[in-house]
Amino acid sequence: MNSNTILSAIAEPVRLEALRMVWDGREHCVCELMRDLGASQSRMSRHMAALKTAGLVVDRRDAQWVRYRRAPNLPQAVVALIDAALALPANRERHAA
Repeated sequence: MNSNTILSAIAEPVRLEALRMVWDGREHCVCELMRDLGASQSRMSRHMAALKTAGLVVDRRDAQWVRYRRAPNLPQAVVALIDAALALPANRERHAA
């Protein structure tokens, strides 16, 4: 798990907001993320791929959709970093794709 990859992944506002949603530990369909974050399917998939590459989320295919959730067994230092980032005020500007 590379800290530069993690920081790059969470530096993008839409990805940080997506992480805020999945950080509850439940699975979230990409369709839900798209709706709530105002992103197209392809753009949301790219954002989630960046979070997955950083090791922050895992996915599961469910028919035509992919469901994402917080990665299990994250190192405590990574959890603390993400918790600190998520403690910042939420970005209320939605970026349409």
